[in-house]
Amino acid sequence: MADNESSIGGFGWFLAGLGLGALVGVLYAPKSGRETRDELVARSLEARDRANQLYNQGLEQAGQYVQQGKETAGQYVDRGKEYYDKGRTQWSQYVDKGKDLVHTQAEAVAAAVDAGKDAYIKTATSSDPVENS
Repeated sequence: MADNESSIGGFGWFLAGLGLGALVGVLYAPKSGRETRDELVARSLEARDRANQLYNQGLEQAGQYVQQGKETAGQYVDRGKEYYDKGRTQWSQYVDKGKDLVHTQAEAVAAAVDAGKDAYIKTATSSDPVENS
């Protein structure tokens, strides 16, 4: 950024030197006072118009940079939303798989408990004593 500031300052000094050189050249020209004043006014108006033109170009270019920045930021925001949605979808899928696994395991445990109950009831109600080995 320091390089950019020095080049802008250098360009400003160049323009100032250019203006002073033109002024000195006009003042030393072999013309009458009236002609010299008229020429100075004309050149001053030209310089003002050129400065306004450069100012407007700068404003236009700054506007383009702002627009470019907005578009780039919008692209990153859109990309971030896509990643968020993708992650959220994957997370939902993992949660659903987990729920299915828990449900399947709960059914298996319930079936095992029921089978154990049935075996106990069958053994408890049977008339045959259980042999201990």
